[in-house]
Amino acid sequence: MNDQRIIRVAIDGPSGAGKSTLARSAAAELGYLYVDTGAIYRTIGCAARRRGIDPKNAETVAALLPELRVELTYGDDGLQHMALNGEDVTAEIREPEISQYASAVSAHPAVRAYLLEMQRRLARERSVIMDGRDIGTVVLPDAEVKVFLTASAEERARRRMLELEQRGTPQAYEEVLSSIQERDWNDTHRAAAPLRKAEDAVLLDTTALDFAQSEAALLQIIRERAGV
Repeated sequence: MNDQRIIRVAIDGPSGAGKSTLARSAAAELGYLYVDTGAIYRTIGCAARRRGIDPKNAETVAALLPELRVELTYGDDGLQHMALNGEDVTAEIREPEISQYASAVSAHPAVRAYLLEMQRRLARERSVIMDGRDIGTVVLPDAEVKVFLTASAEERARRRMLELEQRGTPQAYEEVLSSIQERDWNDTHRAAAPLRKAEDAVLLDTTALDFAQSEAALLQIIRERAGV
Protein backbone atom coordinates (compact mmCIF):
# COMPACT_ATOMS: atom_id res chain seq x y z
CA MET A 1 0.00 0.00 0.00
CA ASN A 2 1.31 3.43 -0.83
CA ASP A 3 -0.17 5.41 2.08
CA GLN A 4 -2.32 5.28 5.19
CA ARG A 5 -5.67 5.89 3.46
CA ILE A 6 -8.54 3.70 4.52
CA ILE A 7 -9.67 1.73 1.47
CA ARG A 8 -13.05 0.04 1.48
CA VAL A 9 -13.62 -2.80 -0.96
CA ALA A 10 -17.21 -4.00 -1.34
CA ILE A 11 -17.72 -7.41 -2.93
CA ASP A 12 -21.27 -8.53 -3.66
CA GLY A 13 -22.61 -11.54 -5.48
CA PRO A 14 -24.80 -14.63 -5.27
CA SER A 15 -24.33 -17.61 -2.98
CA GLY A 16 -21.44 -19.89 -3.86
CA ALA A 17 -19.64 -17.42 -6.14
CA GLY A 18 -16.45 -17.73 -4.10
CA LYS A 19 -16.73 -14.31 -2.46
CA SER A 20 -15.47 -15.40 0.95
CA THR A 21 -12.49 -17.41 -0.26
CA LEU A 22 -11.36 -14.79 -2.76
CA ALA A 23 -11.99 -11.84 -0.45
CA ARG A 24 -10.09 -13.49 2.41
CA SER A 25 -7.12 -14.27 0.18
CA ALA A 26 -7.06 -10.79 -1.38
CA ALA A 27 -7.30 -9.16 2.05
CA ALA A 28 -4.30 -11.16 3.25
CA GLU A 29 -2.33 -10.13 0.16
CA LEU A 30 -3.13 -6.43 0.64
CA GLY A 31 -2.96 -6.33 4.44
CA TYR A 32 -6.65 -5.41 4.76
CA LEU A 33 -9.20 -6.68 7.26
CA TYR A 34 -11.54 -9.29 5.78
CA VAL A 35 -15.18 -9.09 6.85
CA ASP A 36 -17.53 -11.93 5.87
CA THR A 37 -20.96 -10.38 6.41
CA GLY A 38 -22.68 -13.58 5.33
CA ALA A 39 -21.28 -15.22 8.48
CA ILE A 40 -22.92 -12.51 10.57
CA TYR A 41 -26.34 -13.21 9.05
CA ARG A 42 -25.72 -16.94 9.40
CA THR A 43 -25.19 -16.36 13.11
CA ILE A 44 -28.64 -14.76 13.39
CA GLY A 45 -30.04 -17.68 11.40
CA CYS A 46 -28.29 -20.08 13.75
CA ALA A 47 -29.94 -18.40 16.73
CA ALA A 48 -33.36 -18.71 15.08
CA ARG A 49 -32.84 -22.39 14.38
CA ARG A 50 -31.69 -23.09 17.92
CA ARG A 51 -34.83 -21.42 19.31
CA GLY A 52 -37.10 -23.25 16.90
CA ILE A 53 -38.22 -19.94 15.40
CA ASP A 54 -39.67 -19.62 11.90
CA PRO A 55 -36.97 -17.53 10.18
CA LYS A 56 -39.56 -16.09 7.77
CA ASN A 57 -41.64 -14.61 10.60
CA ALA A 58 -40.43 -11.01 10.79
CA GLU A 59 -42.03 -10.21 14.17
CA THR A 60 -40.68 -13.30 15.91
CA VAL A 61 -37.18 -12.80 14.52
CA ALA A 62 -37.20 -9.10 15.47
CA ALA A 63 -38.23 -10.02 19.03
CA LEU A 64 -35.23 -12.35 19.22
CA LEU A 65 -32.62 -9.69 18.38
CA PRO A 66 -32.41 -7.93 21.79
CA GLU A 67 -31.51 -11.27 23.36
CA LEU A 68 -28.54 -11.82 21.06
CA ARG A 69 -24.92 -10.80 21.41
CA VAL A 70 -23.24 -11.27 18.04
CA GLU A 71 -19.48 -10.80 18.01
CA LEU A 72 -16.92 -10.96 15.25
CA THR A 73 -13.38 -11.85 16.31
CA TYR A 74 -10.17 -12.97 14.66
CA GLY A 75 -8.36 -16.03 15.96
CA ASP A 76 -4.68 -16.91 16.03
CA ASP A 77 -5.29 -18.55 12.64
CA GLY A 78 -6.13 -15.11 11.24
CA LEU A 79 -9.62 -16.28 10.30
CA GLN A 80 -12.88 -14.61 11.21
CA HIS A 81 -14.77 -16.32 14.01
CA MET A 82 -18.39 -15.73 14.96
CA ALA A 83 -19.62 -15.86 18.54
CA LEU A 84 -23.27 -16.06 19.60
CA ASN A 85 -23.84 -15.00 23.21
CA GLY A 86 -20.23 -15.86 23.98
CA GLU A 87 -20.20 -19.25 22.21
CA ASP A 88 -18.06 -19.81 19.10
CA VAL A 89 -20.46 -20.93 16.36
CA THR A 90 -18.02 -20.62 13.44
CA ALA A 91 -18.37 -24.30 12.48
CA GLU A 92 -22.10 -24.60 13.18
CA ILE A 93 -23.09 -21.71 10.91
CA ARG A 94 -21.56 -23.52 7.92
CA GLU A 95 -24.03 -26.41 8.16
CA PRO A 96 -26.08 -26.60 4.91
CA GLU A 97 -29.41 -25.94 6.62
CA ILE A 98 -28.16 -22.61 7.98
CA SER A 99 -27.98 -21.16 4.44
CA GLN A 100 -31.76 -21.08 4.15
CA TYR A 101 -32.13 -19.68 7.67
CA ALA A 102 -29.62 -16.93 6.85
CA SER A 103 -31.43 -16.06 3.62
CA ALA A 104 -34.77 -15.87 5.42
CA VAL A 105 -33.66 -13.71 8.37
CA SER A 106 -31.63 -11.40 6.12
CA ALA A 107 -34.85 -10.42 4.32
CA HIS A 108 -36.14 -8.65 7.43
CA PRO A 109 -35.43 -4.88 7.69
CA ALA A 110 -35.07 -5.20 11.48
CA VAL A 111 -32.20 -7.66 11.11
CA ARG A 112 -30.42 -5.57 8.48
CA ALA A 113 -30.75 -2.43 10.63
CA TYR A 114 -29.48 -4.35 13.67
CA LEU A 115 -26.28 -5.38 11.87
CA LEU A 116 -25.69 -2.31 9.67
CA GLU A 117 -23.76 -0.24 12.19
CA MET A 118 -21.54 -3.18 13.17
CA GLN A 119 -20.48 -3.54 9.55
CA ARG A 120 -19.95 0.17 8.97
CA ARG A 121 -17.92 0.56 12.17
CA LEU A 122 -15.44 -2.06 11.00
CA ALA A 123 -14.99 -0.17 7.71
CA ARG A 124 -14.35 3.12 9.52
CA GLU A 125 -11.55 1.71 11.62
CA ARG A 126 -9.27 0.31 8.93
CA SER A 127 -9.06 -0.80 5.30
CA VAL A 128 -11.43 -3.68 4.66
CA ILE A 129 -12.59 -6.12 2.06
CA MET A 130 -16.21 -6.81 2.94
CA ASP A 131 -18.35 -9.30 1.09
CA GLY A 132 -22.06 -9.93 1.12
CA ARG A 133 -25.24 -9.21 -0.82
CA ASP A 134 -25.73 -5.46 -0.33
CA ILE A 135 -22.32 -4.07 0.59
CA GLY A 136 -21.87 -1.82 -2.43
CA THR A 137 -25.53 -0.80 -2.59
CA VAL A 138 -26.45 -0.29 1.08
CA VAL A 139 -23.72 -0.95 3.65
CA LEU A 140 -20.83 0.89 1.98
CA PRO A 141 -22.40 2.81 -0.93
CA ASP A 142 -19.38 5.14 -1.09
CA ALA A 143 -16.74 2.37 -1.07
CA GLU A 144 -13.63 3.13 -3.10
CA VAL A 145 -13.88 -0.24 -4.89
CA LYS A 146 -17.00 -2.23 -5.73
CA VAL A 147 -16.98 -5.65 -7.34
CA PHE A 148 -19.93 -7.85 -8.32
CA LEU A 149 -18.56 -11.38 -8.25
CA THR A 150 -20.58 -14.10 -9.94
CA ALA A 151 -20.51 -17.43 -11.78
CA SER A 152 -23.15 -19.64 -13.37
CA ALA A 153 -25.50 -21.45 -10.98
CA GLU A 154 -24.22 -24.78 -12.28
CA GLU A 155 -20.59 -23.90 -11.61
CA ARG A 156 -21.42 -22.53 -8.18
CA ALA A 157 -23.27 -25.75 -7.35
CA ARG A 158 -20.27 -27.82 -8.46
CA ARG A 159 -17.91 -25.81 -6.27
CA ARG A 160 -20.24 -25.93 -3.28
CA MET A 161 -20.68 -29.69 -3.66
CA LEU A 162 -16.89 -30.16 -3.51
CA GLU A 163 -16.68 -27.86 -0.51
CA LEU A 164 -19.34 -29.83 1.35
CA GLU A 165 -17.56 -33.09 0.57
CA GLN A 166 -14.35 -31.70 2.03
CA ARG A 167 -16.21 -30.70 5.20
CA GLY A 168 -17.64 -34.18 5.58
CA THR A 169 -21.23 -33.07 4.90
CA PRO A 170 -21.77 -34.27 1.29
CA GLN A 171 -24.91 -33.48 -0.67
CA ALA A 172 -26.07 -34.57 -4.11
CA TYR A 173 -25.38 -32.11 -6.94
CA GLU A 174 -29.09 -31.75 -7.75
CA GLU A 175 -29.86 -30.80 -4.14
CA VAL A 176 -27.05 -28.26 -4.02
CA LEU A 177 -28.08 -26.70 -7.34
CA SER A 178 -31.72 -26.47 -6.23
CA SER A 179 -30.68 -24.83 -2.96
CA ILE A 180 -28.51 -22.28 -4.77
CA GLN A 181 -31.28 -21.44 -7.24
CA GLU A 182 -33.73 -20.97 -4.36
CA ARG A 183 -31.24 -18.77 -2.51
CA ASP A 184 -30.68 -16.69 -5.66
CA TRP A 185 -34.42 -16.12 -6.01
CA ASN A 186 -34.83 -15.16 -2.36
CA ASP A 187 -31.83 -12.83 -2.36
CA THR A 188 -32.80 -10.99 -5.55
CA HIS A 189 -36.52 -10.67 -4.80
CA ARG A 190 -36.60 -9.66 -1.14
CA ALA A 191 -37.98 -6.22 -0.34
CA ALA A 192 -35.12 -5.21 1.97
CA ALA A 193 -31.78 -4.60 0.25
CA PRO A 194 -32.12 -7.17 -2.56
CA LEU A 195 -29.00 -8.55 -4.22
CA ARG A 196 -28.13 -6.46 -7.25
CA LYS A 197 -25.04 -5.06 -8.93
CA ALA A 198 -24.24 -1.48 -7.93
CA GLU A 199 -24.12 0.84 -10.92
CA ASP A 200 -20.44 1.61 -10.32
CA ALA A 201 -19.38 -1.97 -9.54
CA VAL A 202 -17.02 -3.97 -11.74
CA LEU A 203 -18.51 -7.28 -12.90
CA LEU A 204 -16.21 -10.26 -12.37
CA ASP A 205 -17.56 -13.56 -13.74
CA THR A 206 -15.40 -16.48 -12.59
CA THR A 207 -17.34 -19.29 -14.28
CA ALA A 208 -14.41 -20.15 -16.56
CA LEU A 209 -11.63 -19.12 -14.16
CA ASP A 210 -9.76 -21.19 -11.60
CA PHE A 211 -8.93 -19.79 -8.18
CA ALA A 212 -5.55 -18.29 -9.11
CA GLN A 213 -7.01 -16.57 -12.17
CA SER A 214 -9.98 -15.27 -10.17
CA GLU A 215 -7.73 -13.90 -7.43
CA ALA A 216 -5.43 -12.21 -9.93
CA ALA A 217 -8.41 -10.57 -11.62
CA LEU A 218 -9.82 -9.38 -8.29
CA LEU A 219 -6.49 -7.95 -7.12
CA GLN A 220 -6.05 -6.14 -10.44
CA ILE A 221 -9.46 -4.50 -10.08
CA ILE A 222 -8.75 -3.41 -6.51
CA ARG A 223 -5.32 -2.02 -7.28
CA GLU A 224 -6.53 -0.14 -10.35
CA ARG A 225 -9.61 1.31 -8.65
CA ALA A 226 -7.94 2.14 -5.32
CA GLY A 227 -4.56 3.16 -6.70
CA VAL A 228 -2.63 0.83 -4.38
